[in-house]
Amino acid sequence: MPRLPRLDIPGLVYHVIFRGIERKQIFRGEADYKELLGRLSSLAGTEDIKVYGFALMPNHVHLLVRPLKTPLPTFMRRLLTGYAIYFNRKHRRAGHLFQNRYKSFAVEEDTYFLELVRYIHLNPVRAGIVSNLDRLALYPFTGYSALMGRRKYSFMDVDDVLYNFGRNLKGARQGLKEFMVDGIALGRQAHLIGGGLKRSLTKLDLESKRGLQAYDERILGSGLFVEAILKDIDKSEIGAQEDGPLEELLNKVAICYNLSLPELYSGSRRKVVSEARATVVFYATKKLGTPPRVLSEVLGVAPSTIYDIIRLEKGEGGLFQD
Repeated sequence: MPRLPRLDIPGLVYHVIFRGIERKQIFRGEADYKELLGRLSSLAGTEDIKVYGFALMPNHVHLLVRPLKTPLPTFMRRLLTGYAIYFNRKHRRAGHLFQNRYKSFAVEEDTYFLELVRYIHLNPVRAGIVSNLDRLALYPFTGYSALMGRRKYSFMDVDDVLYNFGRNLKGARQGLKEFMVDGIALGRQAHLIGGGLKRSLTKLDLESKRGLQAYDERILGSGLFVEAILKDIDKSEIGAQEDGPLEELLNKVAICYNLSLPELYSGSRRKVVSEARATVVFYATKKLGTPPRVLSEVLGVAPSTIYDIIRLEKGEGGLFQD
């Protein structure tokens, strides 16, 4: 069966995995680890890529990233090609360093973001490279050391992760540590690396309350999240979208909620703005067929926010109920 093209939707979070060819080592010493970290730091800083987590293992690497402007394939090509050239020259070898294509999974943040932060950073513990979380906090080749304040990696978005565990830095780090402890007993969670539930573009009966749900091997998320992304992919290019009806809708919603257009476009989390934004998303996607990517640009929020609104509104009592 031919491989599906990779998803490339700026603003979504992706879990990325790449391995050495034939599962051979891609790091032969500390200098190699530092080389990849240096390249990751340089590229993430210049190409507008948010990095929430990473784990460099002897024969593979995990990343948790959010591309904002630079396409993920461009970022990964530069990272992997540059490192492979360095590695082959240093170790006097020829040929491919990495196994096939890297894997990437678009992530539904509400459900899987923190699960992936934990899963990725626990890799050295599961592999026996370090024995416990205290040693993991000192281990330099995962992002956990940065999250716990033991090391500083300029490319890591530490605050965005810790914010989920509290507003006080000390309390947030303690909350993260407790969350990590709970994850040790979970072991290898196959569904987080694409090897769990069978996913396809067909319908899969998950025996859920909604019955049949759509799944896609490139997406880690609920059926509603998958449907929203696939619908977005199927839409015509942004430039082909007619602006007139959408502009009229935006004006009507702004008047209805007593907002100015700049306020509606601001991406604000104020309740009235959030409610107005949800109304725009409902009518624009349901009635006008506007792609979520267009709405994210117009409303000043990440595409993932638009997908979340669509998913929530399709739930019980939401606007999307038939």
